[in-house]
Amino acid sequence: MSDSVSGCTEPRTAVTEPEVEALVRGICFKTGPPRTVGVEVEWLVHEPRAPRLPVTPERLEAAYAALRTVPLRSALTVEPGGQLELSSRPAASLTECVDTVSADLDAVRTALRGLGLGLLGIGHDPWHAPRRFLREPRYEAMEACLDRTGPAGRAMMCTSASVQVCLDAGYEEPGPLGHVRRWWLAHQLGAVLLAVFANSPLAGHAPTGWRSTRQLRWVQIGAGRAGAPALDTDPRGAWTRHVLDAPVMCVRRDGGPWLVPDGLTFRDWARTRAPRPPTRDDLDYHVTTLFPPVRPRGHLELRMIDAQPGEDGWIVPLAVTTALFDDPEAAETAYRAVKPLAERAGGLPAPHNPLWLDAARYGLADPELREVAVECFAAALQALPRIGASTAVTDAVAAYRDHYVVRGRCPADDLLDRLRGTDGRPHGKDMRT
Repeated sequence: MSDSVSGCTEPRTAVTEPEVEALVRGICFKTGPPRTVGVEVEWLVHEPRAPRLPVTPERLEAAYAALRTVPLRSALTVEPGGQLELSSRPAASLTECVDTVSADLDAVRTALRGLGLGLLGIGHDPWHAPRRFLREPRYEAMEACLDRTGPAGRAMMCTSASVQVCLDAGYEEPGPLGHVRRWWLAHQLGAVLLAVFANSPLAGHAPTGWRSTRQLRWVQIGAGRAGAPALDTDPRGAWTRHVLDAPVMCVRRDGGPWLVPDGLTFRDWARTRAPRPPTRDDLDYHVTTLFPPVRPRGHLELRMIDAQPGEDGWIVPLAVTTALFDDPEAAETAYRAVKPLAERAGGLPAPHNPLWLDAARYGLADPELREVAVECFAAALQALPRIGASTAVTDAVAAYRDHYVVRGRCPADDLLDRLRGTDGRPHGKDMRT
């Protein structure tokens, strides 16, 4: 969510509706051999000795000031509620991506430890109400816009964290590594990844009834802002229509608060050219204000995975997803495995369809999702050595399969057991990861 955008003081050249269509079609899928992988890991910053107490803005300011002096290869950004995000550069292999981000996280944790702070891997803050840390025009406008659909927007901005896997779009041509197949697979396999890695069952100290409350918040925000386009055989066309017909979050201004129009789509803006003519920079910014579960940005950005427990928990979803998309044999197995799930979607776009809603609510307690997850993990484990994964990464995936997938569980179930005192620990013990 911390997308970097240019300021609004540059010279502006207006774009027409046909120009907008051509621009979106030209940049959404950059096709070619799948060669690179990236990951964005978000964390809640907390006080390990007293995780239920909120970290004050002053302590967060001091923490980020210290982190800005730490040499990192990944980009470090701050989310609106003070969450920390590390975004890797495109890596030439899974191993390179894991090694780079692991080293950066070690450096970040060392710096935070000196300030009495730590990182919490969980998809939705289980204790604290949304409280915005960043006071910038972008987030003032975002909050005003999202408030129109209820409180879910503030929760998404300030109390959520994820693991986002970034993969190349794939070949132009058909086949298991073609961009059309990969786009389709991302939206069907995405529900399985959501269920497997659901890790946010709590809000306000209590269960919400959903294994992934974070995904629930995205659903509540609405399809125009956080939904996918309808799937068809022309992903470029579908995404272009979606971008043009999505509501504009804000119109940036050089001075004063940004305008927050109500019901203005980018198509309307390009046609009416009011309140001012839109520019290429406005289009680029508009795309960053759309939060579908899969976002095409030249590459594919998979956004449905909750932040994971443990210092290295993020590696498993990264490894599994990369193997299932970039190894041709595993990709074909995953495609066949998830095809029956497409019927449950009912032809509706993700995440506002029965398949995705069941994945978010039940996780792997859903028998069909569990069965598909077991098959996909088996395919991923066979593929990981072929794509050069280390033994440690492969062993971590196998351990996750044994602990969660084959048992029909996800990390959310551990949190619920801990809350209920059914995990052998004292009832109500702090949920540290």
